Amino acid sequence: QTQLEESGGGSVHPGGSLRLSCTASERTLEYDSIAWFRQVAGKEREGVACINANGGVITYADSVKGRFTIARDNARNTMYLQMNSLAPEDTGVYYCAVDGGNRRGSDCLISYVMDYWGKGTTVTVSS
Repeated sequence: QTQLEESGGGSVHPGGSLRLSCTASERTLEYDSIAWFRQVAGKEREGVACINANGGVITYADSVKGRFTIARDNARNTMYLQMNSLAPEDTGVYYCAVDGGNRRGSDCLISYVMDYWGKGTTVTVSS
């Protein structure tokens, strides 16, 4: 059973940075698209960033472009989300996800196409 485990969430002041990590077990990620989503209570889960299997196509939500960076390390079976210039509206539960269909672009930011999910890590941005 594939499991994804996130880490790196926490509380920061506006303008701060956090780096989220997500490691997979029982599955090799090298042929998958991997993505980060976030969710605020009462709202739908939002696709934040996605990178396809070979790393050639990276897609970001408009709200995080220029501030967030997604990366993958296939040797470590791990994905990352570097978040800079954090703002209160970035607060939420962040989830990593895997798409075995290796979708790319905006198709990779759709929650229902994802095959596996982590349990989430909480990010709080407040002064």
